[in-house]
Amino acid sequence: MTELRARPRLHPAWFAAGATFLALLGAAAFRSTPGVMVEPLHAEFGWSIGTVSAAIAVNLALFGLTAPFAAALMERFGVRQVVSVALVTVAVGAGLTVFMTASWQLVLLWGVVVGLGTGSMALALVATVVGRWFVARRGLVTGVLTAANATGQLIFLPVLAHVVEDSGWRAASVTVSVAALVVVPIVWFLLRNRPSDVGVLPYGGTEADVVEPLRSGAAKLAIGTLATVTRNRTFWLLVAGFFICGATTNGLVQSHFIPAAHDHGMPATTAASLLALVGIFDIVGTIFSGWLTDRVDPRLLLLAYYTLRGVSLALLVPLFGADVNASIFAFIIFYGLDWVATVPPTMALCRSAFGARAPIVFGWVFASHQLGAAAAALAAGLVRDALGSYDAAWYGGAVLCGVAAVASIAIRRTPTPAPAMSPS
Repeated sequence: MTELRARPRLHPAWFAAGATFLALLGAAAFRSTPGVMVEPLHAEFGWSIGTVSAAIAVNLALFGLTAPFAAALMERFGVRQVVSVALVTVAVGAGLTVFMTASWQLVLLWGVVVGLGTGSMALALVATVVGRWFVARRGLVTGVLTAANATGQLIFLPVLAHVVEDSGWRAASVTVSVAALVVVPIVWFLLRNRPSDVGVLPYGGTEADVVEPLRSGAAKLAIGTLATVTRNRTFWLLVAGFFICGATTNGLVQSHFIPAAHDHGMPATTAASLLALVGIFDIVGTIFSGWLTDRVDPRLLLLAYYTLRGVSLALLVPLFGADVNASIFAFIIFYGLDWVATVPPTMALCRSAFGARAPIVFGWVFASHQLGAAAAALAAGLVRDALGSYDAAWYGGAVLCGVAAVASIAIRRTPTPAPAMSPS
């Protein structure tokens, strides 16, 4: 076994966390891009909102379904290898969209290719890096890395909205492709697979906290883990809550806030800037949620987060208008603080219930998050086509948040340990 050095001045775990932050920041930006392309694609090709929403739904679904397999691939081949390939995949998918002429090509490229690439950098990556590199400050680091999702949106959405307005949606696709390639060398040189690769222990940990790699095939490991945890009640309650979490964030607000605001006369660039503000307040909310997760019962945090989210969605419809006003700002602040504040307590509950398998289990829980997002993205687009407005979608999301709050508080305070499973 590699000899482990004494604690260095700056622990390498922070370099791993920094590289992970950049990868997640890029993944969030790449995944959120279709939100600013709905209207331009509709205008140029005549595709219905529902058709474009179908591509977004495929993207969101694969973003989630890829996560547990990506976590297993990271066990088998290494984190930086998987993330680097994922970034190249995103670059190829986004770059090829400039040549598309039919809606099926939109589904294939933005839906399938970009969905697979960004899914390999989903929040299962957070669970993997935090689980391997950190023992102390796990909740806080989880919150910071999760906030990268909001930061990517914050940086890219207004920029891409202006690029689309000034130069067209093809220029935005090329921008995403180039940005993905820029991140590759940073990840390759800074993101090591495990603390032992650089001869140190996990941050704040001992030799007992070192997690050995599981050498089983990726698909076998991911599916075997799922088969085991489906017998655990906590798993299904987490799945239910996170399904609704995805439906009411990525599915509804991220995918449809801009076109919904545009329906009420608000310019798309203004709506994109408002959505980016969600990212600012989400950074604060998620980091604070990580800090709270180290100190407060995670079930109570989830109860509060989902309840507040439901209230804000129920109040959204009358706030839309052609101009930005104090009320819509209040929604942005309120919703932003709650956006992915659910991730640190959900990940903490996974760790307490499933131990060393938590990254892969969380990958499956996150898959439910993105399936909820995909279902809501498609359903909201169909509602808009059928009814001429998004109102029913916002009210439906509010009701779902109440269900998520109940499911979260129903999780046992001391979860029943998951049945043991051989690494093979």
